[in-house]
Amino acid sequence: MRHPALRRDHTRDHTRDHTPGASVSVTDARLTDDQAVQLGRLVDVYPEARELGAAFDAAGHELHLVGGTVRDTLLAAGDEDVLEQVDLDFATSARPEDTQRIVQPWATALWLTGAAFGTVSCQREHPGRPTRRVEITTFRADQYQPGSRHPEVTYGDTIEGDLARRDLTVNAMAVQVPGFRFIDPHGGLADLRRGVLRTPIDPHTSFTDDPLRMVRLARFAAVLDVEVEPAAAEAATELADLLTEISAERVRDELVRLLGGRNPRRGLELLLATGLAEHVLPELVELSACSDPDHRHKDVWAHTLAVIENVIELELDGPDVVLRLAALLHDIGKPDTREIHRDGTVTFHHHDVVGARQTRHRLRALRFDKDTVRDVSELVRMHLRFHTYKQGWTDAAVRRYVRDAGHLYERLNTLTRADVTTGNPRRARAIQRRVDELEARVAELREQEELEALRPAVDGNTIMRHLGIRPGPVVGEAWQYLLDLRMERGPMSEGEALTALDAWWATHPEGGGAARAGDADRDA
Repeated sequence: MRHPALRRDHTRDHTRDHTPGASVSVTDARLTDDQAVQLGRLVDVYPEARELGAAFDAAGHELHLVGGTVRDTLLAAGDEDVLEQVDLDFATSARPEDTQRIVQPWATALWLTGAAFGTVSCQREHPGRPTRRVEITTFRADQYQPGSRHPEVTYGDTIEGDLARRDLTVNAMAVQVPGFRFIDPHGGLADLRRGVLRTPIDPHTSFTDDPLRMVRLARFAAVLDVEVEPAAAEAATELADLLTEISAERVRDELVRLLGGRNPRRGLELLLATGLAEHVLPELVELSACSDPDHRHKDVWAHTLAVIENVIELELDGPDVVLRLAALLHDIGKPDTREIHRDGTVTFHHHDVVGARQTRHRLRALRFDKDTVRDVSELVRMHLRFHTYKQGWTDAAVRRYVRDAGHLYERLNTLTRADVTTGNPRRARAIQRRVDELEARVAELREQEELEALRPAVDGNTIMRHLGIRPGPVVGEAWQYLLDLRMERGPMSEGEALTALDAWWATHPEGGGAARAGDADRDA
């Protein structure tokens, strides 16, 4: 699908001035009237561009809007809501220390955490306009030394040299401020129109300089929903093993952005086709080959991609990367649990448990945070739980489901719905109806019982006080007993809970058993 801003193909040598002082001249590429307006609107929406451009110009340095800022503005087609979300990135001829000196009087906040890599971040609070954070990076080239996992920063002298070292032509466009000169030496605008990803220079050179660009190729294929030039895909295939030089954190960040894209299928299929998946998510390689030899069971990889797309359709609040990761990984336990029986049937018993373990291992290896590791692996572990509902659940079973799912309850139900990819419409409708029924029962119980706060009527302190015991494992046993009773019976008053606690304690070795032993001693 081509973006509205890129459908017109007529050209002009020079564009008209659509905003005060904001005419845009063209270098090595041509703009349509609409695109010139969009670039003019960029400085209207973001006055920081004009203000910073003037400051750098006065200091004798060049400043350019670059990369995603220019690309996303072209793709926005004048949509103000989209333009509000465009990040503001600059490239400059100034070294970081000069950039700091130039922006210091202008900025109300300054961050130098990226200065070692040539980037100064800042923002300016101004009455009547939103406060935006901007990044200003010195012209540079990133190069890896053999065996290094982090780039060596080399500063450059020209915007053209800086653009040549960027990952893709669609990210290698610039607009100089305050002169508003559009610079596109590698045909990025034409590639946006065609919906093709290319590297500005030979892909072998580009990927060798920074192997992460191969994963970024897959990321932008997913984010922009565009094709990849065959030469770039072939180079990525040949050089895939270089990805071992890249830190897990950088690979993880690209994977997250890929999954958050408009069409993750494109990026994931490219990772597999090029062999990059072996170094990103090696479990996907086995998953893609998982089907029985007689084709009597649906292809697991095709099913996985369908589940991801179903999740995207069901999302209400934009990309949910935790849920998309769970959709991607929910069946990774199948290759290790696959059995073909004599009658030709295929089973994957306990693939949910095995998959949860593999998910934890892989996400930790990619340096995901603890919360994401826990949430995704729990969704994988519980993704089959719902399917016993067809056998009938008591209220106690519903309570346990809600309690076990916890804050993942809505995500788990979404994953359950998305996991229905059967070609049998009757079966698909039946499963969706059962999810509807379960959600209705949960809503009813929630109204009656406050399920999210499901806990015994008494806490650990009350248990210790009532039984006259000190802190220790027995307190936990008593609390768990009362919780299980709450699950079975529903709401209980404190008095009912304490009565039940007394009955339990009377049979406990340290309670009633100890008391009986004491009585025997006294009788003796």
